[in-house]
Amino acid sequence: MAHIDYYFVTLSPWAYLAGMRLEEIAARHGASITYKPANMEQVFAATGGKPLKERSQARQDYRLQELRRAKVKTGLDMVTWPAFFPTNAAPSSYAIIAAQAANEAGGNGDMGKLVHGILRAVWAEEKNVAEDAVIRDCLTAAGFDPALADSGLLTGAMAFEKNTEEAIQVGAFGAPFYIVDGTEKFWGQDRLDDLDAYLGGAL
Repeated sequence: MAHIDYYFVTLSPWAYLAGMRLEEIAARHGASITYKPANMEQVFAATGGKPLKERSQARQDYRLQELRRAKVKTGLDMVTWPAFFPTNAAPSSYAIIAAQAANEAGGNGDMGKLVHGILRAVWAEEKNVAEDAVIRDCLTAAGFDPALADSGLLTGAMAFEKNTEEAIQVGAFGAPFYIVDGTEKFWGQDRLDDLDAYLGGAL
């Protein structure tokens, strides 16, 4: 069975625009997913990328056009410059890490729904995902104990740092970034068709 390591940041519009397609593709091919939220500013610094605020105006303008076009193509509700962007991604990342650990211990929450719910909170609902109440609502909606928002903060911080270091080591350089079985890499939500084809043996 194939396994997908999914590196992302909970503030990425491109991860939001993937919707639930990763989960649908993985289910179709019987693949498993490990969700690995990471500090993308550190990843950028190590791999030659730049945070949005440091990019040229031409690149920032093009990004907004791409977001507008992607919004239309996906049919997802989206605000191209939401009220709480950027914000601190760490609290929502720690909650995702805690939720995944809860599932590994026998829980049955929906990880895909949780991750998409947090991304949707940023990009469609204009909520601040650094706030405990917002994170708790996302956990509850995905079938997790909302108290996970307040638990395992040290463990979450350590895992977040480990995910970031690992992303750099394995060659991830942006978000969303998908790696199948530790070798085959796909960068961006617009490569999900390629990921689907690869898992199906067509690539």
